[in-house]
Amino acid sequence: MSLFLKNISKLYTPDQNKGFGSVQLLENVSVLMIEDRIEEILYDPESIKGAADSVIDASGMCLFPGFVDAHTHPVFWKTREAEFIMRIKGYSYEQIAAAGGGIRNSARSFQKAPRDDIKNQTRLRLREFLIHGTTTIEAKSGYGLTTADEIKSLEIIRELNSEQPVEMVPTFLGAHEIPDEYRNNRTDYIRIIKDEMIPQIAEKKLAEYCDVFCEKGVFTIDESRDILLEAHRYGLKSRLHADELHASGGAELAAEINAVTADHLVKISSQGIQKMAARGVIPVLLPVTTFFLRKDEYAPAREMINAGCEIALATDFNPGSSMTQNMQLVWSIAALKMGLLPGELLWATTIMPAKSLAKEHRIGSIERGKQADMVIMDIPNIDYLPYHIGVNHVFMTIKKGKIVYQRSMNESRVN
Repeated sequence: MSLFLKNISKLYTPDQNKGFGSVQLLENVSVLMIEDRIEEILYDPESIKGAADSVIDASGMCLFPGFVDAHTHPVFWKTREAEFIMRIKGYSYEQIAAAGGGIRNSARSFQKAPRDDIKNQTRLRLREFLIHGTTTIEAKSGYGLTTADEIKSLEIIRELNSEQPVEMVPTFLGAHEIPDEYRNNRTDYIRIIKDEMIPQIAEKKLAEYCDVFCEKGVFTIDESRDILLEAHRYGLKSRLHADELHASGGAELAAEINAVTADHLVKISSQGIQKMAARGVIPVLLPVTTFFLRKDEYAPAREMINAGCEIALATDFNPGSSMTQNMQLVWSIAALKMGLLPGELLWATTIMPAKSLAKEHRIGSIERGKQADMVIMDIPNIDYLPYHIGVNHVFMTIKKGKIVYQRSMNESRVN
């Protein structure tokens, strides 16, 4: 099977020869895909030999790599809009959690829900990623908080990986919270994570990464180190929720244990930034979460970039603190609140998250021979994407050379 995109007004892809934020712009080009790969990038659409199976005219539109979302929590049961209203009324994230809401609320509902119902809901949520131009996500467990339910969550991810187009890279997050029954005996729950969950998940090959919510009131630095080093013994690489609500030293821990990423980092210290830069830890920043939680302080993206960090951006899609699959919204908020420029936004939502998932050789940029994951945007140029806020600009999403979403013609609009 072959797919031919012709008359692309502007093709944007990270220019990896020039470094973070640099963009390669190709104008009035066409792209030929054969099977799941990019075969040719052409200036003359008539130069291909033979007819492609499908031809798409992208006149007046822009082509980007498919977005890569390096921090999501897609497998859950009940939504938590009641907590959203509590937040509007002035309750903090910590107050809601202390009252029995938050992650433990999601765990209670997850443990009671039928497996097939959870899987079907997750399938529907994944469709929204495609509609908004995301073709690959990192997918965490973390709403089970028992061995059986964490395994169930990761098994759902594995099954859906073969049943629908969104490519998911699985992360085990049993250390997302201390469940209700262990609130007064946290050491026993940590023992279960280390002695039961990690070995069984590793044996079943259900995850590539292990994550811990390292935060005041959740898992301490020492507990986080203990869990992640045990995961290393079983071949799981580390990611880390760090320094979101308090300056706990999570970034420094990420550097110490050679974590692949440290995520959130709103309260990161200057020392933490320097240590992460020195060790090549990728910061994954989540601006929609800060916005959703009604916080005024955003992660210091510019300070990280100036220190030599190459950042990634993600949605943090989850039912409690960031209920969106829309990476275009991430672009707008990161531009307005973090001062990131379009080239930096492109890198941070394509090649850098791909690198954080060890997939940069295959996805994250538009290059001959790479996997054909792309999104056609109905916009005049890259600057327009974060500027026209709150609108889905996707005309078409392509995953592995196949059209997986296309806006209907009666939805066409004038910018």
